[in-house]
This record gives sequence, C-alpha cells and structure tokens, in this order.
Amino acid sequence: MPVATSAPRTLYDKVFDDHLVYSGEGDTLIYIDRHLVHEVTSPQAFEGLRNAKRPVRRPDCTLATVDHNIPTSSRKSFKNIDTFIAEPDSRAQVGALESNVKEFGLTYFGMGDRRQGIVHIIGPEQGFTLPGTTVVCGDSHTSTHGAFGALAFGIGTSEVEHVLATQTLPQKKSKNMRINVEGELPQGCNSKDIVLHIIGLIGTAGGNGAVIEFSGSTMRALSMEARMSICNMSIEGGARAGMIAPDEITFKYLEGRPLAPRKDNGEWDRAVEYWKTLSSDPGAHYDVEVEIRAEDIAPTITWGTSPQDTVAITGVVPNPADAKDPIRKAGMERALEYMGLQAGEVMEKVKIDKAFLGSCTNGRIEDLRSAAQVIAARGKDAKVAEGIYAMVVPGSGLVKQQAEAEGIDVIFKKAGFDWREAGCSMCLGMNPDQLSPQERCASTSNRNFEGRQGAGGRTHLMSPAMVAAAALTGYLTDVRKLLGDDVAEHPDIKITQASEYFDVAKAAPNPIAQETLEGENNSALPEEVEPASAGLPKFTVLKGIAIPLSIPNVDTDMIIPKQFLKTLERTGLGKAAFFERRFNAKTGEENPDFVFNQEPFRNGKIMVNTGANFGCGSSREHAPWALNDFGIRCVLAPSFADIFFSNCFKNGMLPLVLPQDQLETLHADALTGQELEIDLENKVINRPNGQGSIPFNVDDFRRHCLINGLDDIGLTLQHRAEIEKFESRRSATWPWLDGLGYAKQGGKVPTGPVSPPKKQKMDW
Repeated sequence: MPVATSAPRTLYDKVFDDHLVYSGEGDTLIYIDRHLVHEVTSPQAFEGLRNAKRPVRRPDCTLATVDHNIPTSSRKSFKNIDTFIAEPDSRAQVGALESNVKEFGLTYFGMGDRRQGIVHIIGPEQGFTLPGTTVVCGDSHTSTHGAFGALAFGIGTSEVEHVLATQTLPQKKSKNMRINVEGELPQGCNSKDIVLHIIGLIGTAGGNGAVIEFSGSTMRALSMEARMSICNMSIEGGARAGMIAPDEITFKYLEGRPLAPRKDNGEWDRAVEYWKTLSSDPGAHYDVEVEIRAEDIAPTITWGTSPQDTVAITGVVPNPADAKDPIRKAGMERALEYMGLQAGEVMEKVKIDKAFLGSCTNGRIEDLRSAAQVIAARGKDAKVAEGIYAMVVPGSGLVKQQAEAEGIDVIFKKAGFDWREAGCSMCLGMNPDQLSPQERCASTSNRNFEGRQGAGGRTHLMSPAMVAAAALTGYLTDVRKLLGDDVAEHPDIKITQASEYFDVAKAAPNPIAQETLEGENNSALPEEVEPASAGLPKFTVLKGIAIPLSIPNVDTDMIIPKQFLKTLERTGLGKAAFFERRFNAKTGEENPDFVFNQEPFRNGKIMVNTGANFGCGSSREHAPWALNDFGIRCVLAPSFADIFFSNCFKNGMLPLVLPQDQLETLHADALTGQELEIDLENKVINRPNGQGSIPFNVDDFRRHCLINGLDDIGLTLQHRAEIEKFESRRSATWPWLDGLGYAKQGGKVPTGPVSPPKKQKMDW
C-alpha cells in the first residue's frame, strides 16, 4: 500500500501519504494505527460514544492505562482503586476508565498490572509503537513515538472520541522542518541537553505548523531511548510532531517485544523490509532547515518559566534589559520574579529544595542508569544533600522491575532518594507528588510553566545526570565536576536486557454486552449515514466585548491549571479559566489587576492577544472548554499552537491569526471596552463606531463547519466505504498491524463489541 511516486519525499510525507483514506476539498482523512488512552482526556470521549450509541471501531488498535492521577506511593497493600486513591476526583477518573475499558472491550494496564506505566513509555516498551505507523493519544507528548519513524501527535478529547468511533482523523498536511545535528557530543551531555539546546535556539514557536525530522550523525549515534527523549520535547518547540528515521538501532530495539511483528510467521522480515524504506529521499524539500553542531552543546538547564528559557549550566541568568522585543522583555521580567532569580545570577549558585527524576521524557531504564552512575561515581558515601528531598519515579512497572534487578534502586535508596511506583508523578502534579509554593526543583520533566509541578513551584529542566548532581550537592551543578573523566559504566549496575521482563501477548477480552447498543452487534460503522451534526452552536456573527491581552506563549496550564482537569464533564470550567492569574493563591481573592476581573471584560466574548503562540503546551481540550464556558468564542492572536488551534474548531470556537499591526489596532479598540463584531460569513471583523473593517482568512471547510454547526464524526461517517476499503488494503499490506495481542479467529480482526463470557481478565 505504500504510495509510489517519482518526486522525492520526506519521512513525514511518506507516512502521511501511506495513511491517506480520503482527500477532498478541505476534507482530508487519515487512518490511525495506534491509539493510546489514559484517564484524564478520555471520560468525555467515552461518554460521547455512549450517547451516540457508537462502538469502538477497532479495539485491537487501542491500549489504555492510568498514569496522570495515580499516587506513586508503595503498592504493597494495593487491593483496588477505591481503597488506594484518596483524592475523590482522581479516584473518579481512574474508576471511569476502568468501567469504560470493560464496557468497550479495550486492553487495559491497571494499577494491579506490572505493565502499567506512563502511556509514552509502555507503548514502545510493548512493541505497540512501530515504524511507519500513525500514533495518537490525548496527550501532547505523543510526539515521543516519532523516534521510531512513526507519525505521532497529541489530540484533544473530541479527537479521542473520533478515533475510537472511526479509527481515522481529519488532518491537514503540516510543513516539513528538518533539524540536523552533526558531530560528537561533549562529555556530560546527552539527549536532554540536545533538545533543550534546540528549543532555546528555535523558541517554543519555532516549529509551529510543522513536523520536525531530526537527522544527522549525532542523532544516528543515539539509542532508542535517547531518541524518544528528543522527540518527546519536539512539542515544546511548537511542532506538531517530531520524527527520526528508523534504522538498525530501531529494529534491534523492537525485535522480540510482545506486540512487534513475529518471526515465526514471516511478518518480521516483511515489516523490516518496509521500515527500511522510511528514510527521506535525497532532494526532498523542507520548508525550514536548521543546522546545529554537537560541539556547541553544553549541559543545559532552564532558568525561567518556558522551555525556551535555556542557558548552559556554566552561564548566568540573562538580563531582560537585553531583550529587544517589549513583550519578550515583560515576559522575562515576570519569569524572573516568579522564579525568584536576579539577572546575572550564576546558575551554579542557585540552591534547590527538591529533585525529581521521572516523566515520559526521562523515566526509562537508561535515564535511571545515567543518574545512578553519577551517584555511584561519588562512592559509597554519596548522599542527597541535607534538606533536599529527591525522588525517583520509574516510567513503568517493567522499568521499575528491571532497575531493581540491576541494583539501581539500591544505589538510589542508599543515597537517600525516595524510590517510587510508576506514574506521571511530579511532572504535572495532578497527583500527591507536588511542589509547595516557592520550592525549587531540579527536574527531568518537560515543562517549567508557572505552577506546572505545584502552585507557586519553581522548576528547572535538565537531564537525569544533572538532576542527580543537583540532588547530591543541593545546588544546580555541572555534572562534569562530579563525574570527572570516569564515564564508564559502574560495576554496581548490573545491565540486563528488557526482553527478560516481557510477558507473552495473550488474547484480549471481548467487551461486555451493551444494552445501549440495543442488543445489536455494531461491528462496523452504521449502514445509514447519521446526521452530520452533534448540536454544535452555529457560528455566523459574533458581537461582544473584546478582552485585551498582551502575553506571549499563553500555555494551556495558564488557561486551565491541572487541578481542574479531573472533571468527567466538558462544562463548568469557566470559573477556572486563567485561575492562577485571576485569584490570589494565598487568600483566594480576585486579583483586581487581571483583565478578567475588570468591567466590562467579565462578560467578554472575544479575546485579542498580541502575544504569539497562544495555547502552547498540553493537548488538554479543557483549555478551549474553559474559555468557551467563560463566554469566549473567538480568540485573535499572531499565531497559535497546533493542537489548541484544532481543539477550538472542534468546540465551535474560532481562532483567528492576524498580522501584528492589525492586532495592535483591535487591542487598542478592546482597551476602550467597546464591542467588536466577528462576521464569519463575510470574513471580516467590524470595528466599533463605524471605524471600518479588517478582513481575515479562514479555511473554507472549517468555516463551512462552524457556520452550519457540523461535527467531525458525523462528517467522517459519510466516508464509511473509503475507510473499509483502506482497512482491507492495510490488512493485506501490513498484516502485523491487525489484532496484535488478540485472538485472530478465522483471520478476522475484531471491529466493535460482541457478546463475551461473564467474567474475563483484561489482559493480552
């Protein structure tokens, strides 16, 4: 089924083209091979399926686990989530997922399963992630899986529902961007330093609208786990996804994993033959190219509240006065105030309070080995510095088991680190692992936004080795000073192979019969095309107060803090929009200086922001839900993060990109408290008091959907025949993608619910 063409193509072009189900005027549909599901972004998606009486189309293509909300404390006494998870909202979300996977017949790694872990660690670990596939999850760091030459990207909850119902997604083609890194890394540097250096160079909006291909001799020399760390943070550079071409290192990593193609039936050889074609052709066109020399990279950390706020560990805090852009200058000043730092302060003199090693960025076995090596190199007397709390959170139960077999846990525990269970943990602080206000943390996570690891917490991003060094000294520390010339593997770390810890893939369960489906076996999309509407409000002309903002890189954590993500519904989040800026963290009282608390902006329907990259960060659809619930249906900005931009349309909202000068004009209008009018039918913004109109551009297909209140699933169901035709070709060309881990009865792949035995274990 690979598309034959004479024109040179990039890796991204090839994977996108090979998954094209349908392409019409403004309506492009691609097939999704692998869908990962967790507890935070899925409840409303399953609710949507239930309300529409739709089954999960391809249970064999979906894998679910819990990771964001769960405690990482010892599970020795674990019996069930009701007795183990104390926080009611977290318990409710985990319970909802457990009920949903039973109802819809999905493979699930729960808290009692040693394979449970962070979604972006268990996918590759099990061989669920494969080269040349399309991979999605309701989590922005799905870009991790691009390290395998997969097209992997985060989606919102509406898109989670869409994939569950149709196994496809409407998707516009992104731009091609290549970042080429050549040379040998200096001592003390690894993949985290590479990606932080890249983000510091291109900025958090540098990859907007693009899929980044990472290439060059430096990338080719990296292990798979190191490549995953780089692709993981491509989203922090603004990209839709990050990709690295598969090679022998990739194939060796995948061979023998539970859900990888099998050798005994010849599928492995067929798969590798196809995977070897997944490199960019000579002469392929890239819209943006960046060249980096590895020798220019030093151990790198962040100083501010954005992943682009990077500096070498040997450097100093930058001076906002040096920023030419006034918006950037104001952002730097706020970041320094929040972080409690002064311009010119030496980074190695900054004292920390906590150290966190884990997350989907750096929670794999190689990350733990890297940090343990730093400790071991200091000798048997190595201890966490006095007054410092340091924690290690393995990315999955299997990583934890392997680390314990290698003696890594002993090295950490003897040094005074807290050895935890698998989960997202302090990366985003939706669980009990959080920073207190003004606590400073050396962290291997991926984001350092305000409040990301806990309200008022201060985060410095860095590599696992650097976190270990900081924990031992109590200060941000150049790891090279601790390691010296001793970079050999330490004898106390007994290296093992991941294959020693795998379970054989077993048949997954059939789902429990659903009365909601009226006793029918809906094994495919409905015969009759359903109405192409989910009752979205029609957007024709919007007139209302415009709220003026001048904040660059408004991230989704700022729009809707993590503590409000534990909802099981889409509504009621308006009160939480920009919560940490609207309310005083200590008193809970309104901040009178923030525009949302001022008249007449409390009733705003439009937002005018002059800062670029609006909606960056997480894929959480809760961000547009919160703005929508507040009353805002249109956001104007110089640029938007890709996932937020898409999520707006799926909720009947209009994000508009305008030139800076026009935004400044509309911002000045908004400051007067007057109304603007967004006329979508005529594609103009009417200014107050007859001062004229400003035209805007919007995709014709999206405009048509907004004006008519059409939803994506209803539209996709009109292409049922094309989906079935694609699936037939897919099964013939890539049979290893069908039914993995499932019984292939009669060669048929399960599509939709069937009647099961009364009790079954949810397991492969």
